[in-house]
Amino acid sequence: MIVTRFAPSPTGYLHVGNLRTALLNWLVARKAGGRFLLRLDDTDPERSREAFAEAIIEDLDWLGFDRDETFRQSDRLAGYREAARALEASGRLYECFETPEELELKRRAQRAAGRPPVYDRAALDLDDATRAQLRAERGGHWRFLLDRRRIDWSDGILGALSVDAESLSDPVLIRGDGQVLYTLASVVDDLETEVSDVVRGSDHVTNTAAQIQIFEALGGRAPRFSHHSLLTGPAGEALSKRLGGLSLRDLRGAGIEPMALISLMARLGSGDPVELRSSLEEVVAGFELARFGASPTRFDPAELEALSTRALHQMGYGEIAPTLATLGIPPDLAPDFWEAIRGNVARRDEIANWWAVCRGDFAPAVEEADAAFVAEALALLPPRPWDGATWAEWTGRVKAATGRKGKSLFMPLRQALTGRSSGPDMGALMPLLRGPSSGG
Repeated sequence: MIVTRFAPSPTGYLHVGNLRTALLNWLVARKAGGRFLLRLDDTDPERSREAFAEAIIEDLDWLGFDRDETFRQSDRLAGYREAARALEASGRLYECFETPEELELKRRAQRAAGRPPVYDRAALDLDDATRAQLRAERGGHWRFLLDRRRIDWSDGILGALSVDAESLSDPVLIRGDGQVLYTLASVVDDLETEVSDVVRGSDHVTNTAAQIQIFEALGGRAPRFSHHSLLTGPAGEALSKRLGGLSLRDLRGAGIEPMALISLMARLGSGDPVELRSSLEEVVAGFELARFGASPTRFDPAELEALSTRALHQMGYGEIAPTLATLGIPPDLAPDFWEAIRGNVARRDEIANWWAVCRGDFAPAVEEADAAFVAEALALLPPRPWDGATWAEWTGRVKAATGRKGKSLFMPLRQALTGRSSGPDMGALMPLLRGPSSGG
């Protein structure tokens, strides 16, 4: 069975880069009828926050990404320690004592000598007495002993990949304070939850190479890895500094429609054009991971906003009805109201503005030069109830009485009835006008 996972750290809010990883893993699982897991990688007690964990779940619910299982790494620490003991017993985990400052000096010396800054494994040459003395003085951290050979795998997006372990430092798996790091915890969890496929950013390629050996050292088999391209800004600039303003929390607050965001992210970086989908089922049906490429992928917030507006304009009454109900729009008026105004709103929060117009909660915008004309026109306004023909009949009557036509006829009347110079077709809007400010 296909099993994928999304494993964010609850140290901040999800952003569009995280979304890409979550979406691709969710789609791989749902396309195959498999399982999708949410794993909160919260082994860092100093930076992890419950508020961020709750926000991650809230964001996934907003997007409609259902989960087959949700768990936290902080509940599984005993298993990581057991795996560490097994690696130590097999000679693949060893204790080191260099301080960060000492390691940096070593790296500088290696660079100056024209060598790659790879850990020199000096800790392996320590005798027991020196090791005990260092342990008493400063405590140690633990590294995984890489087998210095080429690590090859077939990547689901990048194709055949090969990393020479000679170019990699033995990764730290346990810090000096005892914190188990992602590199080990992720492997243990993937093995125990039988994760079969992992989709993540291309910045993890070297990390994947090291983890493949950890899977093997623990007697397991590595999942199929696929590394998607990283997002850039619309001009190809690094997006990392802007991600804070592109959090899913902020996008939701800005009125972005979730299906617009999903439709865009499900195609960005693939060989297929972006197509606005109306449901997650449609997105799943049109998804093929093999269509994605390795080139940096441009993300343009303006494109997302335009797609979100299109999604709102195309939304049927059944989809928008809950939003209309929360605004107190009567059910007998709501379908006609939505049909009249939906082409004139870019975000859901703008719907309330048009309902205020219908209630008469606005100030008529009458130019001083048009005051006499508007007063004469309102005297010709037929009594309620108004219907779809009222606007045409009334403006025809006003035209005949005043001689005005075109913009000079229609604009002052629209402003008098709605307080606005643009908006929905007045023929459709007039039957919905209920407030005293609408005249008549």
